[in-house]
Amino acid sequence: MTVANLDDRATITRLDPHGLLARIEALPEQCEVAWRNAVDLTLPERYARARNVVLLGMGGSAIAGDVLRTLSVQSGSKPVSLVRGYDLPASVDEETLVVACSHSGNTEETLSAFEQSLAAGAMTLVVTTGGRIAELATDAGAPVFSYQYDGEPRSSLGHQLMALVAVGERAGLLEPQEDAVAEAVTLMRAQRRQLGFESPGSKNAAKQLAARLRGKIPVVVGAGVLVEAAYRWKTQLNENAKCWAIAEQLPELDHNSIAGFGLPDASQLHVVFLRHAALHPRLLLRYEATAGALAEAGVSHETVEALGMSPLAQVLTAIYIGDLVSYYLALLYGVEPSPVAPIDTLKTKLADS
Repeated sequence: MTVANLDDRATITRLDPHGLLARIEALPEQCEVAWRNAVDLTLPERYARARNVVLLGMGGSAIAGDVLRTLSVQSGSKPVSLVRGYDLPASVDEETLVVACSHSGNTEETLSAFEQSLAAGAMTLVVTTGGRIAELATDAGAPVFSYQYDGEPRSSLGHQLMALVAVGERAGLLEPQEDAVAEAVTLMRAQRRQLGFESPGSKNAAKQLAARLRGKIPVVVGAGVLVEAAYRWKTQLNENAKCWAIAEQLPELDHNSIAGFGLPDASQLHVVFLRHAALHPRLLLRYEATAGALAEAGVSHETVEALGMSPLAQVLTAIYIGDLVSYYLALLYGVEPSPVAPIDTLKTKLADS
């Protein structure tokens, strides 16, 4: 199979007729616009008095919830949980704020859990482009943060995350995030100049990393807020490059996975550590020690540094490079990155059941 030339615009014309590259590269602007819209979001005053927060979402619509949950650990005073499935925790009641994210508004798992939240009398909010979930929320008198986006659910991260960050501020989960959003946007734009398609492979770290991942099983490792970035890398590699990928987290990895580094064939793996100097000092030591154990087991590995002073900027810059790497790897595999036929096929089968 001929390997695609990552510097040739003809490669994009041939393999990306639906224009996913443009949507990936536009994440900084998407976040900027979405934040301007999100800061105008008004919520009932009682929502700020919620005892706990439960986020609902699946697939690409759950990643924003993952990030909010992790950010809230650092500055929030209320427990936040994320439900990826059909059923709510039994503890949800009228003092719980339930926020449902569904790009289409028709995700069956999220709809099921959201209907349960209405029955439980919870305070509710929906983030969506429309669909059945918007109808349910409107009928119940619940706020709906509606956005318009012509693209894949996984490409609408900025819209959903900025809405949740704004909700997080109002619900007492986060400190003011205006400066953090501005920092993240500025840094992602700088990344685009260095890592975007117009940057040649000889100088482009994302294209170079994609080449090293070709033919390997990527294992992406994060810690702290970068755990969610590692999971985003995994799902983007799955959906864009159509390949297997694994997400791990420190320090948990050092209590189980490390025992299996050498088998069955370490040469099939390539580990990518997502790191930032602001992580806990003991975590930084674990990155070094774990890399040493991988080297002893013959597992190739490297480190990608997140950028920024704020946790939001750190997670978004780590996500941004991962999105680009997954796109370039799709081109190297000769696959069209946008469609996800197996997911669509499975949804159709379930709808007919």
